[in-house]
Amino acid sequence: MIIPHLKKGDKIAITCPAKKLPRPMTEAVKVLQSWGLEVIQGETLQASYHQFAGDDELRARDLQNFIDDDSVKAIIAARGGYGTVRIVDMVDYSKLATHPKWIVGFSDITVLHSHLHTNYGLQTIHGQMPVNVPDASSQSLISLKKTLFGEAVTYSFKSHSLNRAGEASAPVIGGNLSLLIAMLGSVSDMDYTGKILFLEDVGEYYYSIDRMLHTLKRAGKLSKLAGLIIGGFTELKDNDIPFGISLHNIVMHLVGEYTYPVCFDFPAGHIPDNHAIIFGKTLNLSVEDHHVTASYT
Repeated sequence: MIIPHLKKGDKIAITCPAKKLPRPMTEAVKVLQSWGLEVIQGETLQASYHQFAGDDELRARDLQNFIDDDSVKAIIAARGGYGTVRIVDMVDYSKLATHPKWIVGFSDITVLHSHLHTNYGLQTIHGQMPVNVPDASSQSLISLKKTLFGEAVTYSFKSHSLNRAGEASAPVIGGNLSLLIAMLGSVSDMDYTGKILFLEDVGEYYYSIDRMLHTLKRAGKLSKLAGLIIGGFTELKDNDIPFGISLHNIVMHLVGEYTYPVCFDFPAGHIPDNHAIIFGKTLNLSVEDHHVTASYT
């Protein structure tokens, strides 16, 4: 489904479907306004209920209001954390089928990416969120702006030594590994067949990453991919008895029998240089021995 790109003067809404905010989003609002956008802040940006940005009903209502408001052209999640899965089934997304708009976020927002892709065929944007703006690289914010406004985006960077060379042109899906595991077997679970899968995560143990990737493989999610992109796996932890295998080797051990291209160190995830990715759109991925390029059809 084609979603209209933004233009100056458009209205963008910020809501918080998961964890409560630690501070006002002043800097992020200024950045969005500098792009020529009118910024609307939802009730959830000032709400608090235990660790959440308001109770489930408030967070669901805030998101629903912006989905139903035709004047709002994009919705950006203020932050991730935990909580989106608690409200995903409380929201009616049918208005997006007739009046599609961009949904932006990453981490816990993987729940919405997966649900909207599976049930509505919607493209969504995995990209920087307002809470991350103070620490975000300028290039990551530029990539988000270009993506929202429909400008061409191409990523080009040095190839990792364990990359597997190859070419793929297919829709890109994915997000946070832990959340994709949480979606398995649910109405929000995606069909991975023929897709380029992007994965990222933060703060997990090596053994847990290994277990989750084994789970994806046993569920048949890794065997028929068109390509695999590994983004930032940051702040990884180990046990007193070391797991002994690096992230890169964990991945290649699990996908070694397949032939599709594999790309490590893609600039996206829980990192300051978190570049925007359009989930559901065809990505042209070229992994060469010394170079990786990715662009959209």
